[in-house]
Amino acid sequence: MTVQGSENSSRRGRRSSTMGGMPLNDMPWWRWRSNVRSALHMLSDTEFQRGVWLAGVDGYGDVTDAVYRLVEDTWLDNWSAEKYVGTIFRDSQEAALVDSAVLRVLRIMHQVGPDAAVSVYLDHQGWPEAVRAARDAHVRMAVSDGEDPDVPPRTLEVLRIMTRSA
Repeated sequence: MTVQGSENSSRRGRRSSTMGGMPLNDMPWWRWRSNVRSALHMLSDTEFQRGVWLAGVDGYGDVTDAVYRLVEDTWLDNWSAEKYVGTIFRDSQEAALVDSAVLRVLRIMHQVGPDAAVSVYLDHQGWPEAVRAARDAHVRMAVSDGEDPDVPPRTLEVLRIMTRSA
């Protein structure tokens, strides 16, 4: 697991009480939450997937990148999101929805391979179920953070700026 150093620590004092409308004060590991939310947002939006990932639009990464953001720091590919209730996730229901999405997306990734073309993921018979699970988790987290779950996903650069500057 990657441990944040003191320079990037999410535990230091904050200059702002929100990040793009998302409250920061109540979630100690809000940067990790932001990465999970970003990944779930992209994985939950079929219009985005077809219009951005399938079209090869720069700035958003691809399916593999989203999965990496989902499990990179959290190790949600090795243990339950329940472990992070109170640090990344607000409650057990939020954690259960994230676990459901992670399991479905990882199952497909293991079947098609991490380097598969976007179209292979989107055409996989289990993809609609994975998208639905990601949508459920994304909506719950966005609403809990006071954000509109239906706005388009942010670019990875915007995500980096927001998590660096907040």
